Amino acid sequence: MRSVRISTVGCPSDYSQGLLPIIAQSLAYKIEWVKPAQADLLILGPFFKPNPKTLKWCPKPLRPIVQPLVDLVPARSHAPLRVFHSAENLRHDTIPSDYSISFDLNITPAKHFRLPYWMEMIDWSHEGITGNQNPRYGQLMSIERLMQPLGKRFLEKNWAAAFLSSHIREPRKTLFDALQKVVPVTGFGAHFNKNIESHHLSGFFKKELLQEFAFNLCPENGMYPGYYTEKIPEAFFADCLPITWTDENVKVDFNPNAFINLAPMSWCNFAPLKEIIQSPQILDGYASQALLLKSPSILPFRDFVKHILEDATS
Repeated sequence: MRSVRISTVGCPSDYSQGLLPIIAQSLAYKIEWVKPAQADLLILGPFFKPNPKTLKWCPKPLRPIVQPLVDLVPARSHAPLRVFHSAENLRHDTIPSDYSISFDLNITPAKHFRLPYWMEMIDWSHEGITGNQNPRYGQLMSIERLMQPLGKRFLEKNWAAAFLSSHIREPRKTLFDALQKVVPVTGFGAHFNKNIESHHLSGFFKKELLQEFAFNLCPENGMYPGYYTEKIPEAFFADCLPITWTDENVKVDFNPNAFINLAPMSWCNFAPLKEIIQSPQILDGYASQALLLKSPSILPFRDFVKHILEDATS
């Protein structure tokens, strides 16, 4: 078994449970989690602060004296391979790196891979990748279900919408207010329950909660071509009709006829929304739609990770 020393900077605390390290292990690599100065592969996450001042700890009057001493410390023989990996709405070139993994569409360099975050939450066991988790939702999502029609079960559930959110900054507030004019909306999460300290300590699984509602208000955190998270498929997988806010390029991942997109209605103060929610014929149309029109594969990403690991350990 080959060995690779990996370190992370600015990554979520559960990064070691994500697809990249899991795929590395499936490729027969033994991962040693080390400090950045010891790494073969350095993962730079979306919370990384570039260009830190090396002598920030030192009082300014003493820095001219201390700097020559710092310069005497031997540098490591080789720099680690740097990979910028973001599950946030950041561009692939936000941080200089050798490789990048992001949401961005149509990036031509061979050293970038588009991996939308929702793919982290898929059950890839049929392609030999196991071990990833979806702890906040309570279950990995199956491609087979996402390729089936939504079905009419959502029409039989509580005629209301669930809204899970830690904040209600714009555009969430506007979308929340607009939907409440048409159908009751129940809020969950830290914004609505101040006793919740974080997503991971919410006390509920999203899938179980969504089972009780016909609709799920699930707007994206921001709007950028290619930035599509787990929100839409998680609502669909729980037999909810997703009501989102995203750009028209979402069709690169999902069938736009399988959910309500509020973004195109912004110009007219969401006027069509009432007719959609109150029309049995229109809702039957959503019930007949699958979210995925073609089956995605994690194998291209596995090949990308394999190339990174070979480069980092060569």
